Amino acid sequence: MNEYMEAALEEAKIAFDLGEVPVGAVVVRGGEIIARAHNMTETIKDPTAHAEVLAIREAARALGGWRLIGCDLYVTMEPCSMCAGAIVWSRVERLFYGARDPKAGAVGSLFDIPGDSRLNHNPEVVVGVMEEECSAIVKDFFRELRIRKR
Repeated sequence: MNEYMEAALEEAKIAFDLGEVPVGAVVVRGGEIIARAHNMTETIKDPTAHAEVLAIREAARALGGWRLIGCDLYVTMEPCSMCAGAIVWSRVERLFYGARDPKAGAVGSLFDIPGDSRLNHNPEVVVGVMEEECSAIVKDFFRELRIRKR
């Protein structure tokens, strides 16, 4: 499990270096990473270019279909409502995330979209995978951002 979150953290570091909020994601199927991505909203000027959405899109292309049955998603930060919806609709089997997002998280913090039994799919969710490392990169990013704005 940690090896996949470490791969997601590598993606988050790429985002950090680009000046993006450092979130990374990988999609795993059958023990193999089939897609990886990091936040790109600022770089490509697209509000939907979150790591999770980009990784889901790449995985769907790799598999030749939009249903990611049998796939696990590892993401460094709790997904927002848009990403949580994409996780449900793409049929990701299991979601693993590191750091909670009390301001925008939609997998337990503000909302629990994947856990809503009214939806047609409810992925298993595992919270807190490498939480300290995942939280630290986000804290470092915003600390540096505040210093640069002074």
